[in-house]
Amino acid sequence: MPSQISDARWMALALAEARLAAEAGEVPVGAVLVKDGQVIATGRNTPVAHHDPSAHAEINALRAGAAALGNYRLDGCELFVTLEPCAMCAGAMLHSRLARVVFGATDPKTGAAGSVLDLFAEPRLNHRTQVQGGVLTEECSAVLQGFFQQRRSVAREQAEPLRDDALRTPVERFASLNDYAFTPRYVQDLPSLQGWRLHYVDEEGAAAGDGQSAPCLCLHGPGEWGYFFRHLVGVQGLRTLVPDLIGFGKSDKPKREAAHKLEWHRDVLLEWLDRVQPQPVVLVHSVAASELASLLQAAAADRFAATIVAPDGGERIKDAWRAPYPDRGYEAALRALGPIASSSGPTAAQATLLARLARNAMGYSTS
Repeated sequence: MPSQISDARWMALALAEARLAAEAGEVPVGAVLVKDGQVIATGRNTPVAHHDPSAHAEINALRAGAAALGNYRLDGCELFVTLEPCAMCAGAMLHSRLARVVFGATDPKTGAAGSVLDLFAEPRLNHRTQVQGGVLTEECSAVLQGFFQQRRSVAREQAEPLRDDALRTPVERFASLNDYAFTPRYVQDLPSLQGWRLHYVDEEGAAAGDGQSAPCLCLHGPGEWGYFFRHLVGVQGLRTLVPDLIGFGKSDKPKREAAHKLEWHRDVLLEWLDRVQPQPVVLVHSVAASELASLLQAAAADRFAATIVAPDGGERIKDAWRAPYPDRGYEAALRALGPIASSSGPTAAQATLLARLARNAMGYSTS
């Protein structure tokens, strides 16, 4: 009887194959063929490299296993694969007489082990292969999601041109940061942006008991960026809107200092806010953002249900503040508005308190 520990062990090896596929530019799916507690063969996606639509991870593992055993029948073998098999691979598994198939992530578009259809449960076929899903599901899904997110990012870069008088920080500069794996969102077509691209995070935490989420505009100041609010994003009962001011974080970096006037940043933020959240929000800002927060309130007081100053947890995160600036050419906003800040943003515990304050300000339950 297979154990959960051994299943996870083999799936971890399949994940290693999936990561190698991703490094080669292939969709990250990996497979491992096991018999009597021994690895017989491994496989990973290679359709692009081999110009072969059949070169899925499972097929490659089955071919290698059949060659290693000297038999196209793989009786007694188990196949571990990071993604639910498609119809082609499921058919090959049944023909090879596998004893068992174990997969990680489900595939709602082409999965043939229960998601779209279930070939393994087809009573008219003359072989029965046991199937089990859900082994290291989160890890398998994360590898796939990361791959396609990077692809979308590259496609976005190509679709959203960069102005000649601006720079765009490479995404790799942010890859090693902890606690900021949020879906990047961008806007470039607002009139006030003048063609520069603004990055922002828009995340909603788990629903509170009353089912309502308090919308919060999380405003960083000069020398900071959205990373300041990393512990607040995704907190239960909040919808956190975290823009990076132009010149900071993942937003475009105009090369000239003259572009960076707080009044202009105010106008950009108000125009952006009208698009993403027309109703009032709670304004949560760092100490460094106090002047910009005052400008926002003076220009549109009815947009803000309350204003809260976010505490500073005192954590040292110098590398995170340096990440947006590969060299001095990216630092026009720092030169215009102030140097890199020494603040760190609220801790997780402080973020929980901020969430309670924000929900109270909106009149929502905090019980």
